[in-house]
Amino acid sequence: MSLPPLVEPAAELTVDEIRRYSRHLIIPDVGVTGQKRLKNARVLCVGAGGLGSPALMYLAAAGVGTLGIIDFDTVDESNLQRQIIHGVSDIGRSKAESAAASIREINPLVNVEIHNTALDRENVREIFAQYDLIVDGTDNFATRYMVNDAAVLLGKPYVWGSIYRFDGQASVFWAEHGPCYRCLYPEPPPPGMVPSCAEGGVLGVLCASIGSIQVNEAIKLLTGIGEPLVGRLMVYDALEMEYRKIKVRKDPNCALCGENPTVTDLLEDYEDFCGAVSEEAQEAVVDATITALELKEWQDAGKDIFLVDVREPAEYEIVRIPGATLIPKGDIISGEALARLPQDRQIVLHCKSGVRSAEALAALKAAGFRDAVHVQGGVLSWIKQIDPSLPAY
Repeated sequence: MSLPPLVEPAAELTVDEIRRYSRHLIIPDVGVTGQKRLKNARVLCVGAGGLGSPALMYLAAAGVGTLGIIDFDTVDESNLQRQIIHGVSDIGRSKAESAAASIREINPLVNVEIHNTALDRENVREIFAQYDLIVDGTDNFATRYMVNDAAVLLGKPYVWGSIYRFDGQASVFWAEHGPCYRCLYPEPPPPGMVPSCAEGGVLGVLCASIGSIQVNEAIKLLTGIGEPLVGRLMVYDALEMEYRKIKVRKDPNCALCGENPTVTDLLEDYEDFCGAVSEEAQEAVVDATITALELKEWQDAGKDIFLVDVREPAEYEIVRIPGATLIPKGDIISGEALARLPQDRQIVLHCKSGVRSAEALAALKAAGFRDAVHVQGGVLSWIKQIDPSLPAY
């Protein structure tokens, strides 16, 4: 369905702006009036990472008058494979500051507002209220649900995107005209069910594919042209080079935007709501957690342990703790690998950061391996505390 323009047009375009945006101006559907609307628009991008990079660059190039950036992270070398708004010289720099500098280089006519902070329950309303449209480039469920809830409570539309390995999704959520994110995903997935990009990886160029769709939708909403992805989910498979559209209907029983909402304010704790780690895993790690330093001490002392790496084979190829045997978490959870584990040696589990090993530990304890432990912080802690010469990822 077509929707009215989200913003009113600015009073005029300068000569410089007419020259810069001439290829927009000669498109009948955009024209001078559409470009004036872009000039008058205020758009906030949540995150200056994989999706935020192409989104911010193309929003700036398109002439969106005010761009807000919220990101509290700093640029890491591993970001550069996909977060193209940053460069080598930006490593260690605030992502928000780095992104702002790139935007000013692309289009100095754009006003950039930096929010160099973590988005949380205390500031999300105040920040969102300053903008016409939100572009969501977050990579975790807790922030996604918070963005959605704040947008619905404030009556703001937002453009959502998600990426993982070779797959991407995008949609427009605007409770006034269609469903919200909770209509599509009423509950977050069980802990550990959907790995993060840091655990599962993402094809760098996929960020551009989904980020450009987000910008396309933003421009349509701001100028009132075309049919935005309200009530439709765009699913992209990069390996098959296939796009699919799935209808998403407003759920009358939605806890947030339904006929009888039960969520009428922001949640106290979105991390708890999304459950990064299951209750079983939280219980399993009590008195069953060791540090990387303790693991090294055990190895040096010749303690009879069986060290298990529960990551995926591709991760094991990148870097490993000496002496570890690869048994992916899925094989432990399913029970397939239990017969391979010794009953007469203490089992020590590790993963990348400690989340997956905690889940695997819960499964082992339920299967009777009462003495099993896991390594807090996983292989990243080993690299930091024991052998900094190993590559982190």
